[in-house]
Amino acid sequence: MTGEATDDAGTIAARIERLPLSRWHVRVRLLIGLVTFFDGFDQLLIAYALPAIRAQYTLDTADVTLTITAGSVGMLVGAALSGWLADRAGRVRTLTWCLLLYALTSVLAAAAPDVGWVQGARFLQGIGIGGEVLVAAAYVNEIVGAGRRGRFVLVYELAFVFGLAAASLVSAWVVPAFGWRVLFLVGALPVVLAFVLPRQVPESPRWLAARGRTAEAAGIVDELERRARAQFGTLPEVTPVAVAPARRPRLADLFTGRYLRRTLVVSVLWFVAFLVNYGLTSWLPTLYATVYRLPLDTALRYSVVTMAAGLIGCVVLALTVDRVGRRPAMAVCLLGGALVLGVAAWVSPGTGLGVMLFVSAASVFVFAVNLGLNLYGPELYPTRSRALGASVGGIFARLGVIAGPLLTGALVGTGSAGGGGIAPVFTALAVASGVAGLVLVLFGVETARRPLETLSP
Repeated sequence: MTGEATDDAGTIAARIERLPLSRWHVRVRLLIGLVTFFDGFDQLLIAYALPAIRAQYTLDTADVTLTITAGSVGMLVGAALSGWLADRAGRVRTLTWCLLLYALTSVLAAAAPDVGWVQGARFLQGIGIGGEVLVAAAYVNEIVGAGRRGRFVLVYELAFVFGLAAASLVSAWVVPAFGWRVLFLVGALPVVLAFVLPRQVPESPRWLAARGRTAEAAGIVDELERRARAQFGTLPEVTPVAVAPARRPRLADLFTGRYLRRTLVVSVLWFVAFLVNYGLTSWLPTLYATVYRLPLDTALRYSVVTMAAGLIGCVVLALTVDRVGRRPAMAVCLLGGALVLGVAAWVSPGTGLGVMLFVSAASVFVFAVNLGLNLYGPELYPTRSRALGASVGGIFARLGVIAGPLLTGALVGTGSAGGGGIAPVFTALAVASGVAGLVLVLFGVETARRPLETLSP
């Protein structure tokens, strides 16, 4: 079948569903993965730069909390705006705008003359960071068929986790040797991708078809089929996919019919997963250095171990999510994280090493949930409002990003390990993770191996 102007959204979707994974898919995943890698890298830089910034500007606990949360508030704004933009202006265009914003404002952070400048730059950078990861997830979900979607998307999403891990590795070397400003200059490197992305990555055919631009969508799918035939030979027959009539995206659609329950469930999951993740990781380098009196290089190395542990959990989820299913896999992660954190609260480790071991064990589960939601969230909504739905989830994620560090700062105390301690933090995060796990088990929808159009008409 070749594309014609008469192709409708159902035909476009059916043609995408029958495509095997080709070299084109791998190349596009790699390019968008690079953008998302640096998104993850830039997102966590402040956690590793903060001990040095704190020492330079003599920050108190309130200053530290504001410096952490400034970027998180920006991510909240980015999450709120990006879905609306992506469903109207296009996935690739919005991705490019987000990339330029988070890369260029990293230069502003590096040039900061005072901590207020750092906070302002991080707010602006957060807008780009918070928008990019959600729109990219929607795009990657839309270019692959149902049978391979889970592993394909999550292997792409590993780029974000590798970015987080790279931030810890690079920081452990750069900050002690060259200072925190150079770290932010490294974070500006992806600006070159803004010139590559629009030329090498086509717009999502599903989005084009949902907007009534079926001739453009068919032209892109024609090219994908040509590439697939050159690589694999004969393609499978097209299996018809029913698609609801095209209409403009509306925020109200996310809170009516089947989508109301989905939005409520995924909002709880986004909030809790990011609250637990950032409640654990955002303060760690500072806690190691101030509460447990560890040298800065040791604190940063401990953070590397935690990131590596989280990466292991993400890889396991990516390799099993199509076979096991989204709901069982993420429920195990949430409940497993709750169990580890509950044990940590009971043991109440009094050394930095003990804290690192428990946090690393919890990160195996917690990081995997954060990764899985970037697959699961976009699957729950129709193409016309997929980015908008992911944006609503992203808003709750960013609220979790804000609430996690605030909760940790309030519970851990500002003195020694005995001045509040970290056990109350573990207790609160264990309860939150357990509640989210139960919500997913009781009310979640399984999305594995189902075409997007039939799953979310």
